[in-house]
Amino acid sequence: MAERKTARVSGFHKLGQAERLEVVAAFAGLGEEHVAQLARGSNIDAELADHMIENMISTIAIPVGVATNLKIDGIDVLVPMATEESSVIAAVGNAARQCYDNGGFTTSMSGTRMIAQIQLLDLADPARARLVILERRDEIAALCNACDPTLVRMGGGFCDLEVRLIDAPSGTMVITHIIVDTRDAMGANAVNTMAERLAPRLAQWTGGRSLLRILSNLADRRVARARATWRCADIGGEAVRDAMVAAFEFADADPYRAATHNKGIMNGVSAVVLATGNDTRAVEAGAHAYAARDGRYRSLSRWEVTREGDLSGVLELPLAVGLVGGATRIHPGARALLAILGVDSAERLARIIAAVGLAQNFGAMKALATDGIQKGHMALHAQNVAITVGAAGEEVGAVARLLIERGTIDAEAAAGALAQLRGA
Repeated sequence: MAERKTARVSGFHKLGQAERLEVVAAFAGLGEEHVAQLARGSNIDAELADHMIENMISTIAIPVGVATNLKIDGIDVLVPMATEESSVIAAVGNAARQCYDNGGFTTSMSGTRMIAQIQLLDLADPARARLVILERRDEIAALCNACDPTLVRMGGGFCDLEVRLIDAPSGTMVITHIIVDTRDAMGANAVNTMAERLAPRLAQWTGGRSLLRILSNLADRRVARARATWRCADIGGEAVRDAMVAAFEFADADPYRAATHNKGIMNGVSAVVLATGNDTRAVEAGAHAYAARDGRYRSLSRWEVTREGDLSGVLELPLAVGLVGGATRIHPGARALLAILGVDSAERLARIIAAVGLAQNFGAMKALATDGIQKGHMALHAQNVAITVGAAGEEVGAVARLLIERGTIDAEAAAGALAQLRGA
């Protein structure tokens, strides 16, 4: 009988990277090829990666490309994007090119404030407790600012206080929001520290029991906005314009369509967030929650026809990103890609990301409203299929072209095309 595998590995975190990889390889029965691949270096030092996460055995590389043609607030920028999906970066560049001569993208930002929530339970008099907390605003501000004097020196720190009553099956919860300007940091560590420091005081003042104390990723005090206008003649005429508006209206009215519509926006947004070492999961969660802020999941973007008959698009979404702290500060690849952007503030980074999201949305909607999404996507996908069957170098493009010409893009067709090419 084969020996039973167990995932219970005592002291795994104390092993070195190479030793951990040996354990995993033995458990999974990995061949030498897979072990060698996982042991290969990348553009992040293995020792640094080992300190970033737990139980590190390897790193995984995601292709990084650059979106061109972007003019944002009158400034030309090249934007690095990290993604594994074909056609994403090309769509951004094409959309930006089509509005470049009309001024490109204009952006703005509501601020750099984050919210931390503190939950109080077991209160017999929640309405009174709410007022007790609000009356202590100055004391709360001092306590929060004492947690991070450096943030205060940089012009950030405690800004405001809100207290909400939420009815739950177990009774009324008192939820305190501390609103903090985190400046060029994403801010999770800063606001979480403040919330944890404040929670026992709130319990003491109100007689309640504190439970959760953590930031909210619905960063609706940190909303980035982007707008652009595409001239009707530059995008293919009135038929294309009207089809794109109809596509938006579908997404805004139907959550099934809105989910894919907004996913297309996040294709661009998350690619820049990832490239700059920021938290993709936080941004994704905040964006989708914001899309449902009025009780129904809707499009993050809005599209309309201008008085001149052109196509206008706007995008608003929470973007809690930073330039200091976390992987943004310590990942050498992220620092290098931020250098390409040349940004000097978290606000500027967020505004660029919003412009990329709008460009991505334009590209996806135009493709869907005209040739369909698959024409461009499958052209790039054909290259990936060619690689999977062993094509290399110039063979990749040649096999891909044969697949497109024949209208069949799968592994069997690619293998046949490669054999034919090598035979010739």
